[in-house]
Amino acid sequence: MHINMKATFKLTVVLVMLLSIVSCNKKSSRSYQYMPNMYESIGYETYQESNIFKGGIEAQLPADGTIPRGDFMPFEIENNTEGYEFAKANLINPIATAELDENVAGPLYNIYCAICHGNKGAGDGMLAKKELIIPGSYADKDITVGSIYHTIYYGKNSMGSYANQLSENERWQVVAYVEKLKADLNK
Repeated sequence: MHINMKATFKLTVVLVMLLSIVSCNKKSSRSYQYMPNMYESIGYETYQESNIFKGGIEAQLPADGTIPRGDFMPFEIENNTEGYEFAKANLINPIATAELDENVAGPLYNIYCAICHGNKGAGDGMLAKKELIIPGSYADKDITVGSIYHTIYYGKNSMGSYANQLSENERWQVVAYVEKLKADLNK
């Protein structure tokens, strides 16, 4: 019985050594591929010459007035000082303050705005406390619905644009929430 255990142990050691040698074999390619299209994609020539399209090139610019799919709508006001002043004076929030959904706007504000502006809009967010960005309090700012929306859409000074992170409806929800925070600070 004792001899069989020694023989079994030796056989196990030899098998483990053989398996490790075989498994460490470095082949540059797999011997069998289950789904070759996932490993070797087909290259399509999108910019090849063609007689079908104007100019002889297949890749064309989209037609004028084309809007991408999804919740994107173009913002007609320009990204400059005149555009900011125009938005400040003329834009109206389609979401009335009474329609503000704090269950939507509050978390969005906390995700994108509170890091700098603080949870209550007092300009005491985490980055402001570390003096990396000093946004100031909403109570001290001359902001309107239009200026808030323009700033969220394009960004201003050290604040970047959030147009890609927030849909149009979400931007207006955040605008209404900022208005509410400003009103609370001014009480």
